[in-house]
Amino acid sequence: MALTDTGARVSAPARQSVGRTVRAYIQLTKPRVLELLLVTTIPVMFLAADGLPNLWLIVATVVGGAMSAGSAASFNMYLDRDIDAHMKRTENRPLVTGEVSPRGALVFSWTLAIVSTVWLWAFTNWVAAALSAGAIFFYVVIYTMLLKRRTEQNIVWGGIAGCFPVIIGWSAVTSSLTWTPFILFLLVFLWTPPHYWPLSMKYKGDYAEVDVPMLGATRDGVQVGLQVILYAWATIASSLLLIPVAGMGLVYTVSALVFGGWFIYESHVLYARAVRGGKVQPMRVFHASITYLTLLFVAIAIDPLLPF
Repeated sequence: MALTDTGARVSAPARQSVGRTVRAYIQLTKPRVLELLLVTTIPVMFLAADGLPNLWLIVATVVGGAMSAGSAASFNMYLDRDIDAHMKRTENRPLVTGEVSPRGALVFSWTLAIVSTVWLWAFTNWVAAALSAGAIFFYVVIYTMLLKRRTEQNIVWGGIAGCFPVIIGWSAVTSSLTWTPFILFLLVFLWTPPHYWPLSMKYKGDYAEVDVPMLGATRDGVQVGLQVILYAWATIASSLLLIPVAGMGLVYTVSALVFGGWFIYESHVLYARAVRGGKVQPMRVFHASITYLTLLFVAIAIDPLLPF
């Protein structure tokens, strides 16, 4: 098995099954990241509708949003294939193994981008379609091409692309934007650094090898832990803003306090262990952040359905 000049490893077999090819293209869309789309988009649609939104509208928004997010992820893999070949976390991606060619990935990325925009325009509204196209542009151009390899604050600003699903979901229902979706946008924006920096701590060596300045890889555990704490507290503060602005009820209020308190606790544990020089377990915070956001958005979906 050898590396090509594009960073792809070419295996001896010249052909592969159709099923394997399909799986490789699906992998380009980063399916696990698409889970975040579902977690944040659908509950916001419940909140925007103040109850059950139209089922077809949910399906249309999720399908369009999934294609949009998949396009951005595929562009990202195409542009980062050179460094992915040198990182353990990404060395099995399809552009590295040669299961998908760079040309195939680029065509696939553009196809998803165009189809997702047209789909959302046709089956939701132009606001959602425009926001979707903007999200792709931000993730591909602003984050991947301009920021990722230049600044350790890359994920802070690049994470903006991951905030778009909440305003896309809201605009799909209402065809407009109010303060509520922007607070949700802020919530996801502030959540992204304490979610991703622990992951970059775990793969610190990988990022250092490819010279990508993720803060979790360029700073020591104490500095990163402090930043995680600050952003975690800011995340919980922004989640509480939703209570007066959107008139959230008891379910959301209790959830925001309880799950937010747990997220902050895990952040402080990370920092305390780093200060004492003990064994730091950054993945505890990483997984806690995912669970926190999931449970919080489940509460966002449930709250409008209850009378209290």
